[in-house]
Amino acid sequence: MSEYQHRARKRFGQNFLHDAGVIHRILRAIHAREGERMLEIGPGQGALTEGLLSSGAELDVIELDRDLVPILNHKFAGQTRFRLHQGDALKFDFNSLQPAPHSLRVVGNLPYNISTPLIFHLLNNAGLIRDMHFMLQKEVVERLAAEPGGGDWGRLSIMVQYHCSVEHLFNVGPGAFNPPPKVDSAIVRLTPHAVLPHPAKDHRLLETVVREAFNQRRKTLRNTLKALLTAEQITAADVDGSLRPEQLDLAAFVRLADQLADLQTPA
Repeated sequence: MSEYQHRARKRFGQNFLHDAGVIHRILRAIHAREGERMLEIGPGQGALTEGLLSSGAELDVIELDRDLVPILNHKFAGQTRFRLHQGDALKFDFNSLQPAPHSLRVVGNLPYNISTPLIFHLLNNAGLIRDMHFMLQKEVVERLAAEPGGGDWGRLSIMVQYHCSVEHLFNVGPGAFNPPPKVDSAIVRLTPHAVLPHPAKDHRLLETVVREAFNQRRKTLRNTLKALLTAEQITAADVDGSLRPEQLDLAAFVRLADQLADLQTPA
């Protein structure tokens, strides 16, 4: 193994993308253009990095694995539009890149163990972001893109769809990676809403209501939310308390959160 080769590490959840056809399809979906501000999270061995740079985009990359840093620096030496940040994307301050509002285009092949917290970390910075393209476990993408009424609809679907439109673009089989993961993957596009379709009076209360509701998803709302709202208060929010949480759409959860906000506001 040469100094510029690297074995995938289990503890970082590394599965390196190597299928040229899949790489090309992802790059086509992203459609990076000259001068755009791109951020790649977990570039690995640079499979997507090369294509993003060849578009003429300005590219920052965040890589946790110190052993990959010299490999990436060697591969993209002399590229003035390439900037590497070694560190944890979950702790990264996206404002430090000083992007214009709604300009940052985020790309990543995300390990399963950090995908959900990282998406929430990015949503806290949604005002900086134009769009996000992620490779995730297929089941996570199905939850992100879910609609009310099914088993995939839950906290992740609601809180991401509060901030973004979600497009499940296409699936990717295990053979596209080295080593091959044990599950199918999928590409998803998240686009922050220019105007929130259902703005809540207090975003944190919406998170609280959704978390409580889905803590025991098989129970009715009047049971799961009884610590927050009475049956009468649920009805006053124009919500049927005999329903289970997966039967409610985003707008109904926002009404419940706004009801809670009104109760907490001094008269």
